[in-house]
Amino acid sequence: MRKKATIYLYGFLSGVILLFLFGAVTNSTQEETDFPQGYKIISPKVPDNFDFCGERVPLDNFEVYERIDREIVVNTYYHSATILSMKKANRWFPVVEPILEANGIPEDFKYLMVAESGISNVISSAGATGYWQFMEEAALKYGLEVNSEVDERYHMEKSTEAACKYLNEAYSLFGSWTMAAASYNTGIPNVQKQIIRQKANNYYNLVLAEETLRYIARIVAIKEIINHPEKYGFNIKQDDLYNKTPYKLVQVSGPVDDLADFAIGYGINYRILKLYNPWLRDNALKNKNGKVYSIKIPEEGSIKIIRE
Repeated sequence: MRKKATIYLYGFLSGVILLFLFGAVTNSTQEETDFPQGYKIISPKVPDNFDFCGERVPLDNFEVYERIDREIVVNTYYHSATILSMKKANRWFPVVEPILEANGIPEDFKYLMVAESGISNVISSAGATGYWQFMEEAALKYGLEVNSEVDERYHMEKSTEAACKYLNEAYSLFGSWTMAAASYNTGIPNVQKQIIRQKANNYYNLVLAEETLRYIARIVAIKEIINHPEKYGFNIKQDDLYNKTPYKLVQVSGPVDDLADFAIGYGINYRILKLYNPWLRDNALKNKNGKVYSIKIPEEGSIKIIRE
């Protein structure tokens, strides 16, 4: 009797195990059929509330919601650009944040820089240049030097200062950081023109160019993803991020006939000098006006220099 009961027990357990294994194989096969690449593509959930510089984003308006939804999807699945922005942010946000604060600009504007350039010294098809994408005329207006030898649009600290001047001017005109940001994309005169033409002064009530309509949504989407990467499938570790580059400042008030020789004199090379000072646009600095320039030199031992 005991032997027969044991046989029944073994038979029952074997059946349970077989059913479990069959179910696992079936589920695995089903998943492989549904998702042969081994991952799922979903529509990320839009948070219930968004703000830009403390100003509410009206998600209860379906069209505004869809703008935000679009940018959340785009920036979630534009993996390469979003990951690189996260990496660069670790290096450059600590530089930009105190400049924004000192000029009374909300911290959220650091994400505008990401939207503009991906925190890179790039040139747009229209000629906008640098981290903050200044056209030459605007750069000169807000105090940047632009010529064949020096282009401070490529200078992180100075171009951030110039952006602060622009944004403070725009805010004084519009009384809204959202409108100030929109004007950064389309220009102050165009925003003023559209306010008069459309008899509305709220960004979300204006008919604007497609790029400008997407602009605020893109900034807040970037802000959301950088601050909560895990919610959107990004598994970025601290070691993946780019570190700050320690440097010292060397004051130059006269001409530098050969920047390669100048670099060698400080134990580096021309390539590294330009990497730390991309605003130096020629191989010499004639400096006819005797202006004082601060040139960054990497701290000794902070980087590996390739020797001949």
